Order: sequence, then C-alpha cells, then structure tokens
Amino acid sequence: MGEVITAKDKEYEAEERSQAPGSDQAMSDRVNNRSLRPRSEAFKEFMKTGWANNEPAIEPLESSKFTPARLAALGKAFPGERLVIPAGQPKVRNNDCDYMFRPDSAFAYYTGLGMDYEAGAVLVLNPVDPDSPEAKAGQTHTPELFVAPRADNSTSDFFLNPHYGEYWVGPRAGLKEMTAMTGIETHDIAQLADALSKDVGSEAGAVRVRVMRETDPQITSLVESIREANGATDPDRNSANDDKLHEFASEARMVKDSYEINEIRKAVAATKDGFDRILTRLPEVMDKPRSERMLEGAFNSNAREEGNGLGYDTIIASGAHAPILHWMRNTGVVRKGDMLLIDAGVEVDSLYTADITRTFPVGGKFTDLQKRLYQAVLDSQQAGFEAAKPGATYSDIHHACMRVIAERLHEWGLLPVGVEESLSPEGQQHRRWLACGVAHHLGLDVHDCAQARYESYQGAKITPGMVFTIEPGLYFAENDLLLPPEYRGIGIRIEDDVLMTEHGPEWISAGIPKQIPDVEAWMADRAAK
Repeated sequence: MGEVITAKDKEYEAEERSQAPGSDQAMSDRVNNRSLRPRSEAFKEFMKTGWANNEPAIEPLESSKFTPARLAALGKAFPGERLVIPAGQPKVRNNDCDYMFRPDSAFAYYTGLGMDYEAGAVLVLNPVDPDSPEAKAGQTHTPELFVAPRADNSTSDFFLNPHYGEYWVGPRAGLKEMTAMTGIETHDIAQLADALSKDVGSEAGAVRVRVMRETDPQITSLVESIREANGATDPDRNSANDDKLHEFASEARMVKDSYEINEIRKAVAATKDGFDRILTRLPEVMDKPRSERMLEGAFNSNAREEGNGLGYDTIIASGAHAPILHWMRNTGVVRKGDMLLIDAGVEVDSLYTADITRTFPVGGKFTDLQKRLYQAVLDSQQAGFEAAKPGATYSDIHHACMRVIAERLHEWGLLPVGVEESLSPEGQQHRRWLACGVAHHLGLDVHDCAQARYESYQGAKITPGMVFTIEPGLYFAENDLLLPPEYRGIGIRIEDDVLMTEHGPEWISAGIPKQIPDVEAWMADRAAK
C-alpha cells in the first residue's frame, strides 16, 4: 500500500522544493506525490554526520590543450563583447523523468567537456580592458565557467537536492574540479547574473552581450532582461546578433584539430565493433518478430560500453523498410533473402561521433540483382570520393555521385529521360530514387556545423582538416509502380567517414568492409563466432 500523504506533508514538500538551490517552478511543477522524504530536524542532523570524504578525481582533460586556441579565435571575432554559451538543461522524457543529459555541442567544443558535464553550466567570455597588459599581448577575452558548487556531505543539499546532491547523483565536479579539468576559471552559478550585467550598456565603450539563445531558455531570458535594462531593446537586432554568434561557432568546427580527428577515429573504431556485434547476432535472430530491434540492441549496448552512447538513433531496416530513409522504429522482421540497411554511429565520451551505413544480404550472399544494385551505389560513392580533392566543394561530390546513379538507372531502363536531361536542374528525375543529399560535415553533431552559412558550407572549398561523410544510395520503395517488381522493397546505402588531408581524401572508416567479397567474408566470419 502507498504512503498516506497529509496536507502537512504537502506543505513540507513545497517548502523543501522552494528552498533547494537551483530549483525553479518548472521543476517543482513536475514533482508528484509518489514519495515522502524524512523531514525531521533529527534526521537532518543525523545525515550530516559519519561520512568519509568522497573526492572526485581531478586531472586535466586532454581537450584542455586545444580549447585555448578555440576560445581565442572566438574572442577575436567579437572584440569588446561578452559571449554567453550555456550547456543547456536536461530535457523531459516524461513527467519527472529526464533524458540522459548531453551538453550543447558549442559548449562542449569551447570547454572540452563531454559526457554529462554539466547540466545548467554556462561558459562566459568576458572582454578584457583594452588598456590592460592582456589586451596589449593580443588577448581579447577571459573565459569563465559558471557551475553549481559541489553538494557533498558537508552540505544539507547532499541529501535534500536530488539534482545536485551527491547522496543522489554521486561525486560530481565542482568549482575547483572544473577549473582543473578544463583550465578555465570556474565560479558559482549564483554569481552569473552579476557577472553578465557588469558594464553592459548601449553607449560607446559599453559591453554588449551575445548568447546562444536556443540552448537554455532561462539563460536567454536572463540575458534579454539585462539587455533591456541597459538600453538594448530591439529584439530583432538582439536576435540577429545572437545568430551571428551561433553561426561563427558552427563554422569554427568545420576544420578539425588533431584532437578532434583522433576522437572521430575512436568513434569509428567503436562503431566497427558495434557492427561486428550485429553480424554475430544476425543468424540467431533471422525470421524472429522484432528482430530489427534485436540487432539494434546489439549495437546500442556496444555504444554504451565503448562510448557515451549513440551519435543518433540507430536505423536497422530490413527488406521493405530499407528504402525508408528515416526508418527508426526498428520493429520489423529480418528475413533471409532481404537486404538489411544499418545506419549507426557510436558517440565517444568526448561527444564526437561516427556515421556509418552498411547494407548486407541477410543470408550472407548477394544475389545477382543485389550485386548489380549494390555495386552501382559503391561506384557512385567512389566517384564522390575521387571528386573530393582539396579545393573541391560539396557540390562537386554531389554531382559526381549523382552522375553514376543517373547512368545506372538509365542503363537499367528506369529513367524516362536521358542521363543529361535528368542531371539538368530542370530534370532531376533520377532523384526519385535518391532524394537526399550525399555528404555532410561530421564531428560533435552527426550533421555537424549545420548553422553555418550556405556559402561557408555547400559553396565553400573543402580544406585539409575537414571531416565529412559520403553516402549515396538507391531507395526502391515497395509501392513504387514505376519499378519492375523484383526491384521493389530494396534499399541500399553505403556511407563512410572521410578526412581531407593536404594530399587528398582519406577513408577514416576503411577498416569497415564494403566491397562485395569482403562483406560476404565479414558476415561469414562473424556468423562463425
């Protein structure tokens, strides 16, 4: 039987919530009456005694060697302005349960903090005095990190605050720990409002503030109130200024440093292990209900064991599900004779992800038709790779891939027009079977740098240090009456991760088989395990 909850109990719970540091109305609205915590003074006093210190490990993160250069570049783009980059807040899954927290990618990039460090934290870049020695040495900003202090066993929040209290969440990094980990001076989040308000104004020489406005509505609201109180009252102008910050931070991630490239290599290696697990499990799940999910589970468990989790929701699409571009329900049956499309990537602890797609013949051997279709996609991908030279653009990759697809579709008698007419802007009939793009930046986000300007992304030259995917496909829907029956319900995509070097492109994921004989040998080897 559940607890009997009295009016006095509810009064106590409301008072307790209102006194908890970091609490807010949104959080209290989500608390229900599922349980009662002890509330006596005797309990509180008892809980403050008899605990050994439980200090978290403190050591610099590897990323801390790389963030100073990133922060310096960001500051130089916005001299004299205060820049506010929140980590974000946990997102509600249902009622009082949240999804596992993942910080905003810009926050992760500029602080070097991955995993679940630290919900509610805020990075602030403060402009230096233009007459200071720092300014004369070329420094434009001083970075500061604002986080909640530790709620260890020396505090009442240790057992009263379920968000920060270490009785609830275990030892966590506080001010000195964050400073040691990131190399960034760290302060109590309670000081944030005063820090953001300092010297803000609209007159000449005053500080202007920009914020990553979509990350944390509470922080954006705070910045807006500060701006309004100090004469910056044009919401459209404020929003446009904030968008420029977001745009710059996105474009800054286009060229990866050596740390980022190594992290992506780790993510690719972990993803290969996940595909190994899938293929090992494949023979035993064939023809079973929801066998797509059984394979999904094999990959996802590996992602949690070797990394932070998934870079994106895993696609396990067998048979008629394979032509569905964003099939993520994964409720289908994996049947022998079908083609099985798997799009999956592990996100490592630093939050960098891989993005790999492979398409397998479920029985372990391609049929002649499957070989023909698969080889067309493989040839299309290779054409895109060969077009990806330093100085080329994403459009060059796109057109190279599309030409091969259009030529094969015409060869098979599926195009209603000639190849050149289909490839023309006025044609595009081949896109019926490949409607999506075939390349995108990759990094902290699976579709990285998405807030960049068009001319900095699609229209920009590919330079050494860029990491991107090449992923053509053929998607023959089950209900496409313009296709011969034997083509219907087949979907094929081959996707690999590419690093541009000074000497040309490198397949980062070269160790994940994709040639027809290699795929069949890989499947046979894993099935034997």
